[in-house]
Amino acid sequence: MNRNVDTDRFLEWQPFLDAVRQRRPDAGTWCEAWTVRDIVIHQAGNAEELARVLGAHLEGERVDTRSFEEREGPLRAMNDSDLWDALHDRMARLNEVAEAADGIPADADVAWTGRTMKVPWFAEHMREECVLHTWDITGDDAAAQARLAERWMTTHSVIAVGKPLLRKGAELLDAGERIEARLRVPGADDLIVAAENGSVRIELTEPDGPATLETDAAARVLLLWGRRPADPSRICSSVGPETLGRVRRLLSGY
Repeated sequence: MNRNVDTDRFLEWQPFLDAVRQRRPDAGTWCEAWTVRDIVIHQAGNAEELARVLGAHLEGERVDTRSFEEREGPLRAMNDSDLWDALHDRMARLNEVAEAADGIPADADVAWTGRTMKVPWFAEHMREECVLHTWDITGDDAAAQARLAERWMTTHSVIAVGKPLLRKGAELLDAGERIEARLRVPGADDLIVAAENGSVRIELTEPDGPATLETDAAARVLLLWGRRPADPSRICSSVGPETLGRVRRLLSGY
């Protein structure tokens, strides 16, 4: 297989590789309970599954999305050298499929993990995974924060992944409990997150009224994905610890 990856299409791929190379495979990360090796396994599995599902769609077929356990199990059995090769091979395959998908309507819906995604979101989702997991490895360095703060990161997190990101936290609610919060970033749309009786809502809207919490764009993306910036002063709120604690439980990520 040609192992080339178009770094104009996947701008965040090389920074992710650089971050991995700077750490030992068994080094801890900001992603709870995951080492760098675990992240590499996860990323290889992501690339493989995104390519498999989108590739099948291009062939006029529909395939179910496999679970993390199904796609990552064979990767976990590999040694570090073979795993590194597998990561590059899976990413190169996703690159090929993404290039082939350029010729089909961008608004086509493709089944993915119990929902649908638009065709361009498949490559975009891998880009987002690279941004997020690079931060997991490096922490809050300037480059990682800049990538997290890009507007498309918030938009993709909300539109393509939003409801799944809230479901884990919604399951922690007491019966009949309702949460609604307005997450504000200066100069950007507010982000509304809500959950009640197993139903979740997430949307971007114009700023209006008081915010539940205020932060910067990079930290807001981290919060959506169940993470926290190293500096807690980047998150400001006057709603009190009970309300803020409930919002943070909702934002538990996957």
